[in-house]
Amino acid sequence: MLNSLSGRFLILTTVFVMLAEVLIFFPSVARFREDFLLSRLERAQIASLALLADDMIGADLEEELLLNAEVYNVVLRRDAVRQLVLSSPMPRPIDATYDLRDPTAMVLIKDAVAQVLKTEAEVIRVIGAPVREAGLLIEITMPTDGLRAAMLDYGLRILVLSAVISIFTASLLFFAVRYLLVRPIRGVVDHMQRYAAAPEDARQIIEPTSGVTELREAEDALQSMQIELTQALKQKERLAQLGGAVARVSHDLRNILTSAQLFTDRIEMSEDPVVQRMAPKLVNSITRAVNLCETTLAFGKADEPAPRLTRFALSEIVSDVMASERLAVGEHDLSFSEDIPAGLSVRADPEQLYRVMSNLVRNARQAIVTTGKSGEISVRAFEDDTNWLVSVHDTGPGLPKMALEHLFKPFQGGARKGGTGLGLAIAAELVRGHGGTLELGRSDETGTSFEICLPKGEVVF
Repeated sequence: MLNSLSGRFLILTTVFVMLAEVLIFFPSVARFREDFLLSRLERAQIASLALLADDMIGADLEEELLLNAEVYNVVLRRDAVRQLVLSSPMPRPIDATYDLRDPTAMVLIKDAVAQVLKTEAEVIRVIGAPVREAGLLIEITMPTDGLRAAMLDYGLRILVLSAVISIFTASLLFFAVRYLLVRPIRGVVDHMQRYAAAPEDARQIIEPTSGVTELREAEDALQSMQIELTQALKQKERLAQLGGAVARVSHDLRNILTSAQLFTDRIEMSEDPVVQRMAPKLVNSITRAVNLCETTLAFGKADEPAPRLTRFALSEIVSDVMASERLAVGEHDLSFSEDIPAGLSVRADPEQLYRVMSNLVRNARQAIVTTGKSGEISVRAFEDDTNWLVSVHDTGPGLPKMALEHLFKPFQGGARKGGTGLGLAIAAELVRGHGGTLELGRSDETGTSFEICLPKGEVVF
């Protein structure tokens, strides 16, 4: 209970109200003491007026007047003459004098605290202004027993009242906080627990209802997070199902392609010049397809395998990619250009780099073909002291807005209608495996370019 938000709020409220009451307590006691002393001055003045009215008052009556006023002596100053009006024997000398004609708040508080702390009885002189200007000054001497007892009684009543007010106020705030804050927060927590138990169930997504601004913002943020998480879980489930299907297809396709490799061995023995020219490319394509199927099967068990780094001429990979894409163009007016410096070799995995280049060039080719217009695809490469840099540029229509917002995300960043966006996602992952980066250089109505940066330094896998 005390560890809960409402319990701690109850304790803090009680403490703070008590602190506020303590700050009020001392001025209140000081004011009570001042009123007490002023009342004694007023009673003493009334007693003195009785004597002034009749000079023949006896000793017994004078003693009764002083007893009713609870003072020992009364001195009046009238017309610059100081006159002892009423007097009686004092049990001890005067211990302190207090002037109430123009005291400051701090002086009154200080005197009141000192009065409460003194346990032994004293005789004090009190000076004040007479009521209704009946003279210039009035002085009395009086004991402090009754004053201290009255102050202690008043202070105790103030403390009890403060405690009651504190408990009452804290209780009201406790129930208010419990109703206005704790209950809505508890509702949000319950929603989170139910959602955690079944995140795929859209019925568990919270519906914001709170009227408190901060809680409403928290509910809105939670709802947004739950919607995104539910969508991500559904997508991951679909990806898992797709991965299983792709693994099965890749297994059977690998067997089919392996059989096709056996037939290509016999095709290579043909004496037809066209067959002899095309057969090596066919063999290379089938070999890459078999490797891709094996990699796909491995992907179902783990992440993309680490690249096997070797030195090779970049122009060979780019030429193979361009040759394959030229065959896929058909009669469309599309030109390909390569600007690879002679002798430029890179340290990378040739199969993975081929897949990267193939994805980028194929996407460029498909983008241009869908427009029905002529175009050009160019691949350029150069190196500096620390990196190999390759750019793939096309004169297509540029990437659509959706593709730009979800670039390199599978099943979200498709650059054409019906596309999955897997090509760019796979290419980016393969380049990252080399310690490099694949970035979008630019994309507008005049074309698109991608930049590949492969570091020359050693990469630890």
